[in-house]
Amino acid sequence: MLIQNGSVIFPDRVEKKDVRVADGKIEKIADRLAPEKGERVIDASGLHVFPGLIDMHVHLREPGFEYKEDIESGSRAAVKGGFTQICCMPNTSPVADNKVVISYIRHRAEEVDLCKVRPVGAITKGEAGEQLADIGEMKKAGAVAISDDGTAVKSSRLMRLAMEYASGFGIRCLCHCEDKELSDGGVVNEGYNSTLAGLKGIPRAAEDVSIARELCLAESLGVPVHICHVSTFSGVRLIRDAKRAGVKVTAETCPHYFAATDDIVTGFDTNTKVNPPIREEKDRQAILEGLKDGTIDCIVTDHAPHHKNDKNVEYNLAAFGISGLETSFGFAVTYLYKTGILTLPELAAKMSANPATILGLEGGRIGEGAVADLTIADLGEEWTVDPAAFVSKGKNNPFGGRKLSGAVKYTIVSGAVKYPF
Repeated sequence: MLIQNGSVIFPDRVEKKDVRVADGKIEKIADRLAPEKGERVIDASGLHVFPGLIDMHVHLREPGFEYKEDIESGSRAAVKGGFTQICCMPNTSPVADNKVVISYIRHRAEEVDLCKVRPVGAITKGEAGEQLADIGEMKKAGAVAISDDGTAVKSSRLMRLAMEYASGFGIRCLCHCEDKELSDGGVVNEGYNSTLAGLKGIPRAAEDVSIARELCLAESLGVPVHICHVSTFSGVRLIRDAKRAGVKVTAETCPHYFAATDDIVTGFDTNTKVNPPIREEKDRQAILEGLKDGTIDCIVTDHAPHHKNDKNVEYNLAAFGISGLETSFGFAVTYLYKTGILTLPELAAKMSANPATILGLEGGRIGEGAVADLTIADLGEEWTVDPAAFVSKGKNNPFGGRKLSGAVKYTIVSGAVKYPF
């Protein structure tokens, strides 16, 4: 394959180059390359060539909840959204807390053969928070990290052990930070809009207290930790201060935290219900600043697809979660690049290089000899979010009708075009 005339995103610059792909690798990058016999040519004039996007936080629901999503439908949504690799969380049924479930996910993804699916194993057996899962066995089976995402590990002692074991096996704990006693059944951000809507609020402290614990443990042990889906201004401050103090912490956030505020919950659209909740403008601004100054390392989707019946109920009873694989790149281009918050190399780092580095994955860069995972996009093309048109089974996205810039044209995985289908 030969990709011609594209603006290629390197770590420190953007240059118009031709890129030749052979045997799943990037063979040659030059100003001008002539097509060889039998070579597929992609004309990328006016387009940008990114290192393949990596989402280190998705929910594929399989096994056990295939009516919400499955590995095939989730992988289709991923490549449509420009993602060449995704890391799926363990809150399936059965929970991915052992080598058998981890192996099943890997083998099923290989059968589907769209994007690369990297399983995340559970920290505790059954995500029950009582007994450590078999971390070493899951690592051998292909788990790239451990997490009890969807719930926090309540026991500080158990969390300490998890961090120690994970570090020993060369993987990271991805920490869902929530003090359940403080969130106490809340459904939206605690503040003016929760009062206006008469909905029980979740205070920032529910997230911040848990973030602070993980930072203290990581510092005392001298091991790395990763903070999931940061949503609060105070959480950003805690992580920034910890990084300055030398704590080995990385962090992620999601498009709904930098592109929306809790004003959207007053319409009682259950698609706005997500955990942690969408918060206020000062939180949104802090997330933007954290992305700009490097406090927040990664942009993820926390893709949480649900069946319509899970959302078509009263707000208090609805499931938490937003389906976001097909909109994430557009939100990032529109709210981060077009606004000058991030340059294109910085955006590529947040959505590709940094996740690859944190989890020790191949990919994340464009260079001769690198794996040919590439995302080709038209940054000028405008489009309108239409959840009904999602290829994901989950149509639960509150941003229908919102206009975005940045349309994915090709998703290339190990040298093979996986999107368009």
